[in-house]
Amino acid sequence: MSNENTAPATQTFPVGTMEPEYTLTEALDTDEAGTFADISDEDREHWMRARTFVQEDVLPVIGEYWDRGEYNLDLVARMGELDLLRDGVDVPGLPPMSKLAAGLVSMELSRGDGSISTVAGVQGGLAMRSIAMCGSDEQKKRWLPDMAAGKLLGSFALTEPTHGSDSIGLETSAVPVEGGYVLNGEKKWIGNGSMGGITVVWARSSEDGKVRGFVVPQDSEGYTATTITGKLSLRAIHQAHIRMENVFVPEENVLPKAQSFKDTSAVLFATRIGVAWAAVGHAQACYESAVQYAAQREQFGRKLAASQIVQERLARMLSELTQIQTLVMAMARKEEAGTLTGPQASLAKFTATRTARQIAANARDLLGGNGILLENRVARHFADVEAIHTYEGTETVQALIIGKSITGISAYN
Repeated sequence: MSNENTAPATQTFPVGTMEPEYTLTEALDTDEAGTFADISDEDREHWMRARTFVQEDVLPVIGEYWDRGEYNLDLVARMGELDLLRDGVDVPGLPPMSKLAAGLVSMELSRGDGSISTVAGVQGGLAMRSIAMCGSDEQKKRWLPDMAAGKLLGSFALTEPTHGSDSIGLETSAVPVEGGYVLNGEKKWIGNGSMGGITVVWARSSEDGKVRGFVVPQDSEGYTATTITGKLSLRAIHQAHIRMENVFVPEENVLPKAQSFKDTSAVLFATRIGVAWAAVGHAQACYESAVQYAAQREQFGRKLAASQIVQERLARMLSELTQIQTLVMAMARKEEAGTLTGPQASLAKFTATRTARQIAANARDLLGGNGILLENRVARHFADVEAIHTYEGTETVQALIIGKSITGISAYN
């Protein structure tokens, strides 16, 4: 008779069912064409400083903040310490930063995270640049050093709930009164607009109907900002819906060189190629993760990397990445030389963001079910690329700018 109390024999646990830990965030050499081989030591130093920040400070924590929709201000402060916030804007006491260096920093920050890159794009590219290009010497001294150091957050309020692509039609009003102006209107999608700093507001003057720029402290009476929630992209930066009801702006906060929408457009033109650089960074992150996953993941008794179709897909991603690296670098050289045109900047943005979408989608699929997990990096970039594909001018708007340049005929007037 068998002993019913006999313990069952110890079974060998099938270790093959246990998923290994994948390492997908290492920085790889993706410069197959030598596109960045000849950049100066100064420009490379800015780039590598951003890379160290991404590897050591951003990547270990950003997934959690993105998941919770929280804004990590410690990372912003660290960016200020490392001089990664100003997007090439000249600030007294800080070393020169070329336009190319600013682009490389934008690329590298986006390789880390889209929200972090957007922080620099809003703070330096838009808010600081508006003050640098349109402000007085006193205004530059008053605000730019603290903004570069991350001690004062800035935002750029152009887009309205009813005026996105047609931002030239903005309706926020500026009425002159004794000692300054009174602003009324709403703005939407304003990064840093609810963080307690300052907002560069673009409003239409009742005197002549022209668009002018105003620096508005966010604690001004009548200024209310609600952080937008429910976003599926750029979740680790706060963007605001702003309402201004009879907000008084003293004359000393009026930007003297912001006299028309052309001045607004000049700021936007200076940042458009930065979005193209950001797209390259997102694409590189997705490609890197795909390469590393293929080398570590086993299916059907072999590494994914041993499959012909996987190698073809990686080759396609590298081909597409190399194309936009080369394009953006060529446009950056033109920007440095002062010969970059609006349609050329639009072409860079149009091509880079749509190509980054393709690479992100390919990488997401290559990772299979693991591709939707934040811990594996690609899903976050896959979502954030959707945001940069839209902001600073949608694909359709960029196409119409390019189309006008090709044909000489405006299809949007």
